[in-house]
Amino acid sequence: MGQKSAIEWTDHTFNPWWGCTKVSPGCVHCYAETFSNRYQFDVFGPRKPRRTFGESYWHEPLKWNRLAAQTGTRARVFCASMADVFEDNASVEPERQKLWRLIDETPMLDWLLLTKRPQNMRRLAPWENDWPINVWAMTSVEDQAHAQSRIPLLLEVPALVHGLSVEPLLEPVDLAPWLDDLQWVIVGGESGPGARPMQVEWVAFLRDQCIEAGIPFFFKQWGEWSYATDSSMPTRRVGKKAAGRDLEGRTWDEIPDVESLWLARTAHF
Repeated sequence: MGQKSAIEWTDHTFNPWWGCTKVSPGCVHCYAETFSNRYQFDVFGPRKPRRTFGESYWHEPLKWNRLAAQTGTRARVFCASMADVFEDNASVEPERQKLWRLIDETPMLDWLLLTKRPQNMRRLAPWENDWPINVWAMTSVEDQAHAQSRIPLLLEVPALVHGLSVEPLLEPVDLAPWLDDLQWVIVGGESGPGARPMQVEWVAFLRDQCIEAGIPFFFKQWGEWSYATDSSMPTRRVGKKAAGRDLEGRTWDEIPDVESLWLARTAHF
């Protein structure tokens, strides 16, 4: 797992462990839990043991880093697709400490740390006020209430990149209060059994906000539902692949330019 990610906005995925506990409506149809159960790993829930991995797995990012150094092209690593790095769970603390060391050893990898628990980021990470430039702080937002509660906590983290994964988008979300401080917005619809549809106008509104604010916008997927060109409402369930990821006639694959952001920060100081 992880060498070439199927997730559109990253190059690799890395999971220091598998397992998590649901915390909000976006977790209801958790794809990671479904995937884990398919392979008979019962690791989701507050009292379930997490699945951990051996040394050969932990060496994979070192290989990616060497390749990135050889080619001169940075690579993005989503961490974690099967867990939440900032889950406050003492049983995974050894793996979490190991992850911090791995991040320090891989400066050519940009680590996308996506969490639904931004309140834990500064407390559980080791960097205090000096976060590495290859760590992107990101949080998930599925509705306006969680935008209100999570984004301010995310922005307290002194990271070079602050990003949002607005997936699954369950209702209209307005990012206006935080647009000056965000560096990336990803939007996507829900996939899998029980997927809840979203509306075209919700996605287009966020896209337009990002364009106006100069924030890179990435549209990941419609999810399970197709949409007629003359209607913002879902028309029928067709599956993720058939629904595609075009928004108003094109794909949106914008990604932050880390070097430009770093130069802008150093110039400011």
